[in-house]
Amino acid sequence: MKKHNGGEGSVGGKRITIMENNMKKITKEECLICKAPLKYLNEDTEMECELCHKKEKSKTQCTNGHYVCNECHMEGIDSLIGICMDETSKNPVAILNKMMSMPFCHMHGPEHHIMVGMALLTAYRNSGGDIELKKALVEMNARGRSVPGGACGFWGACGAGISTGMFISIITGSTPLGIENFGLSHKMTSDALGAIGKIGGPRCCKRDSYISVLRAIDFVKENLGINMERSNIRCTYSSRNNQCIGKRCPFYKEKKKLAFICVHNSCRSQIAEALGRKYLSGIYDCYSAGTETKPRINQDAVRLMKLEYGIDMEKDQYSKLLEDIPEADIYVSMGCNVACPNVPGKTVINWGLDDPTGKDDETFMEIIRQIEKNILELREHVLT
Repeated sequence: MKKHNGGEGSVGGKRITIMENNMKKITKEECLICKAPLKYLNEDTEMECELCHKKEKSKTQCTNGHYVCNECHMEGIDSLIGICMDETSKNPVAILNKMMSMPFCHMHGPEHHIMVGMALLTAYRNSGGDIELKKALVEMNARGRSVPGGACGFWGACGAGISTGMFISIITGSTPLGIENFGLSHKMTSDALGAIGKIGGPRCCKRDSYISVLRAIDFVKENLGINMERSNIRCTYSSRNNQCIGKRCPFYKEKKKLAFICVHNSCRSQIAEALGRKYLSGIYDCYSAGTETKPRINQDAVRLMKLEYGIDMEKDQYSKLLEDIPEADIYVSMGCNVACPNVPGKTVINWGLDDPTGKDDETFMEIIRQIEKNILELREHVLT
């Protein structure tokens, strides 16, 4: 069986796979080198990028002294131009969510200053806006890069909010000598920044990007007559944000409890719990349980989950009875049919999955991939 890791690159002589990059995103990462919290200095200080070794002045480094320049922080973002050219959605929130799921997008960072404008340009074109999209995306990429990380605090102007003004400037052809389009660009930036400022800090690049996009949707409809689609936003990033403001955020929702159930709670439900924690940590607290227990989690499941996802299920998981976990909001049965645990008074979703116990690795991986697919579909359903 071929191991799939989604690609790899090299940084400082160390091989880093896309899977490892994604694993970093599960934790509350701030520093891309050591995950330590960031600190912001009062004055520019010369620093050396840990990845490319370029020296430049900045106010931002982690508590362990690491610095990563904007270019290295956004490595891979150029691929968005091709992605946007193939995109058909009229919903900039949906497009932005896809961008945020890419390996180059971190919890916080200047990549958001580009992505907001690109998502809006793409949805605007797909909604009937008359622009040459590729040319506009290239211009947005160039302009967005000029807004450094930390502008929200040091300039008093969040880069995501500024990105909406850039978007209006690009689609209206504004220049410093413009008249109406000059005014529209400034009004858009002011509108987005005002909404961000009303919520207050500390900064959250996800929250401020969402706020900016929603304000732009309304602004474009009112001023340019183009109706882009919108959707309800439920934040899935709070568990990764050390400074999450919780209920003060318009996109924050209390996490519900999700339980994956099976008879023995040793294989499929354990895999589902592990992948649920990986993909749904911002939406649900995930558990698994059964009506019987096993002394150990299925060892083939343990081995393959380590190989494919770097997850050691035996580190944090064990076989549990239904009464050992909190009452859940949603129960998902793995597909045990008549023998499956009964949860009186609760709606149980049945995934109808075959038990791979004792089967070859290829069959086992088919079940794991189906569980992953089901969980990702659940995440998308919640987001919309």
